[in-house]
Amino acid sequence: MSDEPTVSLPELEAQNLAEAALLLDHAREKRDAGRLASALDNNLQVWTALRTIADIPDATLTDTARGNLIRLSDFVATSTLTTGVKISDETLDTLINVNLQISEGLLEGAKRSAGI
Repeated sequence: MSDEPTVSLPELEAQNLAEAALLLDHAREKRDAGRLASALDNNLQVWTALRTIADIPDATLTDTARGNLIRLSDFVATSTLTTGVKISDETLDTLINVNLQISEGLLEGAKRSAGI
């Protein structure tokens, strides 16, 4: 039996969102189109996974949370696929901030569920 702590799905997704936000921010700082394309692709994959979870009828999400995740994933997909590496700094800021806010919310929810 492993002594490593287990990580819940919300905690894992929170970590993925935070890492995606950092990759986006670092790519912007470096002004590297290849790095930005990779970061945008990674972020899109994270949001595709969240959308998949939100679409599962048995997922333990409120209707409000489910709807918000679906709308946000649509926003991320549209913003990424329509502009690619030509994404504006304002939209990039929005993607980064959304990731960090949702990550924080997922961690808070995980703590409440664990009784912490």
